[in-house]
Amino acid sequence: MRIVFMGTPEFAVTTLKHLVDNNYNVVGVITAPDRPAGRGRQVRQSAVKQYAVDNNLEVLQPTNLKSEEFIADLEKWEADIQIVVAFRMLPKVVWAMPTHGTFNLHASLLPQYRGAAPINWAIINGEKETGNTTFFIDDKIDTGNIILQETLNIDSDESAGSLHDRLMFSGAKLVGKTIDLMNEGNVTTTPQPNFEPKTAYKLNKENTKIDWSINGKEIHNLIRGLSPYPASWCYLTNKGKRVNVKILEADFTNKTSNIGTGKIEIVDKTLKVGTSNGTILIKKMQLPNKKAMFTKDLLNGYDFEEGAFFD
Repeated sequence: MRIVFMGTPEFAVTTLKHLVDNNYNVVGVITAPDRPAGRGRQVRQSAVKQYAVDNNLEVLQPTNLKSEEFIADLEKWEADIQIVVAFRMLPKVVWAMPTHGTFNLHASLLPQYRGAAPINWAIINGEKETGNTTFFIDDKIDTGNIILQETLNIDSDESAGSLHDRLMFSGAKLVGKTIDLMNEGNVTTTPQPNFEPKTAYKLNKENTKIDWSINGKEIHNLIRGLSPYPASWCYLTNKGKRVNVKILEADFTNKTSNIGTGKIEIVDKTLKVGTSNGTILIKKMQLPNKKAMFTKDLLNGYDFEEGAFFD
């Protein structure tokens, strides 16, 4: 089967590498255009392009997926199947082109957590399990018929970073299994259940901010669901200054505490914060224009006054 692969970030590279290492017939790769990034705004290639170039795969980087030039170039590859992993929404002229269609790998158990950030929201919402889904693309976002699904448990203290990596590797294998079914002519699909699922909204400044007045367990889930990136954040008021800080790691205990909500207490090189129903123990945080630091190291050079608080 002639395969065209579409993807951009590191999550997609693992699937592409799995296909190449296992001798699937990848005839071309489509990824995002090179873009300026970082403080120096140097032009950088996507992770998928770097891998493709290193492995002598042909690459297209369209800015307009409907342009006549791109469509003509894509047709030349004569794909039997197109595979999408963390790319853009495709126009019908693209996803309907291959003889066997186009399928997507999505890091959730669809229809739950359709959208941009399924890994983060599964943890933020306190889910006990998630998984990967392969499905055929149609004209809406993450709504097509399901081919395969695989479930993974979510540990109670797992971060989005560790879950991302587990889903990345298991997802690569699921894509391989999906192609094998197609090669064997054994693909059967299932329409997605018709109910109102939870949504994996795009992360922004509003939905990543910690509200210290809510349940402490929910705060803990938000912190680990946004770690290491983009990281939960809040304001710190200390010594008359109010600054924006990031909280990257924490624990939660629901033992009764006399610390006021959002108030900070320093005990034996530990940083505790009061919530409505317990205490958050900050393990790693980042001050403005500083590196992220474990609390014990931070407290060696940074002083919290009595009465300091987060909001």
